[in-house]
Amino acid sequence: MTAARLDADRRLDRTVRTSAPGDQGWRAHAVCRTPSAVHFFAPAHFERKPEKDAREGAARALCRSCPVQPQCLEYSLAVEEPHGIWGGLNELERRRLLRKRAAAGQQRSA
Repeated sequence: MTAARLDADRRLDRTVRTSAPGDQGWRAHAVCRTPSAVHFFAPAHFERKPEKDAREGAARALCRSCPVQPQCLEYSLAVEEPHGIWGGLNELERRRLLRKRAAAGQQRSA
């Protein structure tokens, strides 16, 4: 097992243990629980933009085939996960989605 894979597993496991709202049974069916998890988190070394784009592209491709992608995305939004690809979105995309949902909620309540 590579160091990058071990690091990705540790980050995923730490997130699972420290913040677990709602039913977590979906995690057992997640594609990222396979050796491909290395694509979901940045490496410990500096990553150039083309490398980041390729890594995130590989992770997104896996997310598209994942049977629990919607649950994963909702979980990451609920806990405001600050790292990695979750539910097919990176950190910036998740923050944008949260802001968009908050704005839509404010419009409905007005």
